[in-house]
Amino acid sequence: MRLGGNLISLWMRHLPVKKCHPTKLISGLLCVCLCAMVYLGYKASYPYAGTGVIQTRTEPPVPSIRCHVNKTYVPRGRAKSPRMGVPRSAVDHKTDDRLRIDNQILVLVETQYSQLGQDIVAVLEANKMKFKMEAASKTLPYLTYMDKGRYGVIIFENLEAYVNMDMWNRQLLDKYCREYKVGMIIFSKSREDSLLSAKVQGFPLYINSQLQLRDFEMNPYSQVLRVTRAGEVWSGTLPGDDWTVFIANHSTYESVAVARLNGHQGNDPDHDPDGDHGPKSKDYYMNSATQTTVIHDMGKFDGVKRILFGNGFKFWLNRLLFLDSISFLSHGKVSIPLERYILVDVDDIFVGKPGIRMKAHDVNAMVSAQRSWRQYVDNFHFNLGFSGRYFHHGHPDEDEGDTQLLDKKDEFWWFPHVWRHTQPHKVDNTTRLQHDMEKNYDFAKKNGIAVNGQYAVAPHHSGVYPVHDPLFEAWKSVWKVKVTSTEEYPHLKPPRKRRGFVYRGIKVLPRQTCGLFTHTLFIDRYPGGRARLEANIRGGALFQSILYNPINIFMTHMPNFANDRLALYTFESVFKFVQCWTNLEMKSVPPIQLSDLYFNMYPEEKNPIWQDPCNDKRHLAIWSVNKTCDRLPRFLVIGPQKTGTTALYTFLAMHPAIYSNYPSRQTFEEVQFFSGNNYLKGLDWYMSFFPLPSNASSEFLFEKSATYFDKRHVPERAAALLPKARLITILISPAKRAYSWYQHIRAHKDPTAMKYTFYEVITAGSDAERSLQALSRRCLIPGLYAQHLDKWLSHYKAKQVV
Repeated sequence: MRLGGNLISLWMRHLPVKKCHPTKLISGLLCVCLCAMVYLGYKASYPYAGTGVIQTRTEPPVPSIRCHVNKTYVPRGRAKSPRMGVPRSAVDHKTDDRLRIDNQILVLVETQYSQLGQDIVAVLEANKMKFKMEAASKTLPYLTYMDKGRYGVIIFENLEAYVNMDMWNRQLLDKYCREYKVGMIIFSKSREDSLLSAKVQGFPLYINSQLQLRDFEMNPYSQVLRVTRAGEVWSGTLPGDDWTVFIANHSTYESVAVARLNGHQGNDPDHDPDGDHGPKSKDYYMNSATQTTVIHDMGKFDGVKRILFGNGFKFWLNRLLFLDSISFLSHGKVSIPLERYILVDVDDIFVGKPGIRMKAHDVNAMVSAQRSWRQYVDNFHFNLGFSGRYFHHGHPDEDEGDTQLLDKKDEFWWFPHVWRHTQPHKVDNTTRLQHDMEKNYDFAKKNGIAVNGQYAVAPHHSGVYPVHDPLFEAWKSVWKVKVTSTEEYPHLKPPRKRRGFVYRGIKVLPRQTCGLFTHTLFIDRYPGGRARLEANIRGGALFQSILYNPINIFMTHMPNFANDRLALYTFESVFKFVQCWTNLEMKSVPPIQLSDLYFNMYPEEKNPIWQDPCNDKRHLAIWSVNKTCDRLPRFLVIGPQKTGTTALYTFLAMHPAIYSNYPSRQTFEEVQFFSGNNYLKGLDWYMSFFPLPSNASSEFLFEKSATYFDKRHVPERAAALLPKARLITILISPAKRAYSWYQHIRAHKDPTAMKYTFYEVITAGSDAERSLQALSRRCLIPGLYAQHLDKWLSHYKAKQVV
């Protein structure tokens, strides 16, 4: 606006208003407005022009993280040597005792709303661990099934809840743990009314509460450590002033982690907050100068192994020790892998606005970093996503950066966006999308870019989820795509719940964010300040993403590698941090191999879960405007079969304000979307069976599929897509229903039904021929009304079921 102000000042000095004709005055004002508009348009197109930001850029920040552990000291013993950098084979917790327990965790909390309880559940969900959460005050759930333990680990949110359990439950739980060699993880929570010092009832153990600590480190002699790498010291004050520490009075106890009182250095010659003096003696970790924050009860006192934590997850290292404790106490039954696969996608190559794009020296720095990072991440490559339409659309020195990218093209992996960086959900014509992709394909071929990874990413994740069929068709036609990724399935937040799925032969992997976006260009302008970025790296969200996810596809953007090169700073820092504090082994493989690895780990995720796009603002924003949620049914007739559902369907369809689904050629009046392979055809296929109501508020769509009632996955699938729908079921005598089904099958000349009587069918045992057993199940299982209704009521409220 300075230009506009100068022009106005100049005009006022030379053209006094009093002497101006109104026409001249208006002309002058129009001239000033026009100049201001041109100036502002220039500023919008070149946001850094004239500001001196680019021209006076200081040197990019350099990572300061370093490991203090002496790299030459890599002992291989288990009990005799500290485990600093111990190889993977030496920290395997697997024993034969894991064969008698299930891989499920029992979490006993004060209430389902308690903060620590929610934090525990969040960590378990992030690591895809099965768990059951119960209130500690209630009767214990069944702990065994036949001769096998249902739970591999028992977690108590509060030590007081465990020691104050009623005698019967306490004896039952301890007996279970002794018999099945199951361990407990127990958190000791400090409260304002807690005693500052107390003995733990029934144990040779004392606790001191409400403490502020500093200088946290792990005991390298502890057998608990697996993911966590000992030898480092987290110097400085720990978060919170509500720490509990443990003082043992029995040989059953061993420290897992220790700290020191804040403001107290002591005279211990072994104390070394910088960690530069090599391994400490074993006595150091149990002496009076250190404060034990995590303690291992080895079971020598009462036969039950326990690990007690003196604080929750406000301190990031407790998350690592928590995962190690689960692995150790479950004998490796519930354990995360140590391999981590890392792929860093660089979106929007050639797309950035002039003034924020990469220059030749930025490209060279990128190549240099890629080579250097292979010491942390085996076979590391940047994966560059390009839209060729914007090649050479920057300032001259930025165009040189584009040219340098092509000169160094063989250094990188590449994947396509679309030619104009168009959001695919805005294009309903498959041919148009194909034409756009073909231009990008020709650009790649002309410039020698090898794009054979069969991987692509849609701009803004548009069309991936909610799925846009033209995008998937165009991808397969032009690029032979087999893999993509998105951060939107099932929702952007919380990140720990992101999953993968397969649609139309294309594997969709979860994508992670790293705290860098198109607007994060300079470290001194990072949202929340540099301290927030450092916290993200040092134990925060970015570090946790690598910790929790065996496979990580990170999203970055081209401007993150220009300007202050924040992407280079961030990832080098977090890779070093992972190496310092964990035993994780990081490596990179191309996307097609990543997809195979992912779905081998999580085969249950292959089938997608379709959700109502209108219930998520982000999903609605990347869903075609030509689609509407008004074409989804408002109630379902769910069966079971042979109870009169077809008659009800006919009667309902007679009402002028109620519209049924269109008939199917294969299944007649039933769509059978949620109960079979039709579900894999997608949401567009399902909605095509319903008319578009002229008045969605007064007209009702419904679907009748009697197969829904007793099918395993139907309640979950239906609730995901139609959470507010009403359900109608017709229940008659189970015996009459079974006989009606038998007669129905006989009417269709089923050979098994023609061969056997109804009595022979319903009394068939496990030694009967397979076809007879199958018919018996179809007659009897749908009649287990209570069992099936219980599944529906776990996803719908009782008032929604009629």
